[in-house]
Amino acid sequence: MNREIVEFPCNWPIKAFGPATEDFELAVVAVVRRHAGDLRENAVRCRRSQGGKYQAVTVTIQARDRAQLEALYADLRALPDVVMVL
Repeated sequence: MNREIVEFPCNWPIKAFGPATEDFELAVVAVVRRHAGDLRENAVRCRRSQGGKYQAVTVTIQARDRAQLEALYADLRALPDVVMVL
């Protein structure tokens, strides 16, 4: 029996860590939009590290299913500047 722990569709926050540049934020949002379409207002949040060198870009999407999330995480990890994805 294969039971999902998460019920889809659902709100799902995705967090990518990388350099504190506008280009990094734009790249993360572009990948998310390829998989999730239009984003809701206030779906994107950025938080810089204490030293200001890195940032966390959090994008909350309406996730359809596990396959969508797996493809999205794989594409985010493929970005050259991504340090970590949660």
